[in-house]
Amino acid sequence: MEWLSIENVVAVGTSVLGILASLGMLLYDRRVPRRKLIGYRVQMDSPIGDGASSDPNPRLGEFDVPNMADASLVLLRIENDGSQSIANDDYTSSEVHGLTAEFTGRTVQAVSVTQPSGIEHLNSHFTDANGFEYDRNKVYIPRVPLNPGHHFKLLVLLSGGEVDSEVKLIGGLRDGRVHRNSAPQPDEKLRTFSLPARLVSGALTLAMLGLAGIILLRDGNPIECEQGELTVIGSTAFEPVVATLAEQYESKCAGADISVETRGSEDGVAELADLAGQSKNSARSVIAFSDGPMGERWNLEGRKVALSVFTLVVHKDIELGSHGLSLQEVRDIYAGKYRRWGEIVPGVKEIADLPVVLVSRGDESGTRQIFQERVLKGWERAPSTSLDCTPPEPAGDTVTRCELASTKAVLDKVAEQPGAIGYSELTTAEERGDDVRRVPLDGDQPDDQQIELGATHYPYKDIEYAYTHGTPRPGSLAASFLAYLGESSSQDVIREKGHLPCLREPEQCE
Repeated sequence: MEWLSIENVVAVGTSVLGILASLGMLLYDRRVPRRKLIGYRVQMDSPIGDGASSDPNPRLGEFDVPNMADASLVLLRIENDGSQSIANDDYTSSEVHGLTAEFTGRTVQAVSVTQPSGIEHLNSHFTDANGFEYDRNKVYIPRVPLNPGHHFKLLVLLSGGEVDSEVKLIGGLRDGRVHRNSAPQPDEKLRTFSLPARLVSGALTLAMLGLAGIILLRDGNPIECEQGELTVIGSTAFEPVVATLAEQYESKCAGADISVETRGSEDGVAELADLAGQSKNSARSVIAFSDGPMGERWNLEGRKVALSVFTLVVHKDIELGSHGLSLQEVRDIYAGKYRRWGEIVPGVKEIADLPVVLVSRGDESGTRQIFQERVLKGWERAPSTSLDCTPPEPAGDTVTRCELASTKAVLDKVAEQPGAIGYSELTTAEERGDDVRRVPLDGDQPDDQQIELGATHYPYKDIEYAYTHGTPRPGSLAASFLAYLGESSSQDVIREKGHLPCLREPEQCE
């Protein structure tokens, strides 16, 4: 799926991490600071005595207490709103009781306890022996064990003082605390999370979801869809990339017809140059891809598309170890110094008499030219000695050499011919599995990831160029397709095929 690109996966992964961070913050707010937490709230504080007429919220009916001026009733709810149970010995008071309710400016006349059904066992704790009593403006509350979510209520009859004067619950908890909750209505459910936690987590979650949506929707279409015909020629090593991208572009852009006709880098660039000399209009609908720079001599305009990695390959029966071949050994092999593999890998009886067969590309191949420039530091000067890469019977003193027209043909021949050695674009060789063996050079593995990290001096690599006749006209299919190469989804295809993108990461193609 095209949307499943590295960039999109990173963006969505970041979004998921953001959402998990939000949930983590809520969990922290819910559990960590409130592991052992007693909360209290005044659910009712109403005048009931002779001074009831001063109540700003007048009542209907009679509820006057004789001989108790300024009498009032307070309903105080005490609850475990933490994440852990509270036991008797969790209270830090040095007295028998655990907590003290203090009613500032008023005098306690009577107190009773109410509790929800299902936890009647709490009744046994409210006894004189456990410190349950009141004195002046205080009610002493026993060490009541409370499971998370459990509560009890004190209904306190008071006299004197002002209604709504301060009510405090005094005491401490080991590994916890006592705090005041806000709840103006009786039995109002306490909010699970604090307001800051809700606001921050909500904002972070929305931001992360927005980021994921933008990234996923952004690359839904190419930069601009154009109609018409375009021919892509040149490198056979880069053909898997351009063929895939051409098919994707056509599927997204109705009216676009892109033909891929690769016959080698030099042939492709030369063909584009010939077209430019014959008909500039025809040349404008052609893009030539080249392994390495080739267009300067024809005055074509090139742009770096990718860093391509290549590899030497040998027949599966030839085991060269993790060091592979040294550069000098490779140069000696292609110079014809070795006739048998036993001369290169001594001591291996199975391949001692196996003839060396050099499977090469023609002069038009960019893969061959990069091999000559980066590895051999010279030309494959010896002529071809075989059309089908088969050594003579019996093998003579002349090394068998052959030239084939494509990367696929080279890999096919190396896979079937014992003693064969050739070269190929890396990913195409990797796709052959165990049919061929890839050859390290001086101990450096042909590995695009290690090359990208700068962790290797592997030499067999070069820049892939896209050549055009002049700058493609805005609104043309050529300009649109080249722009499409720079989209993140296209860059992912380039990576999947074993190349390192240049258009968005030019530093790795310097």
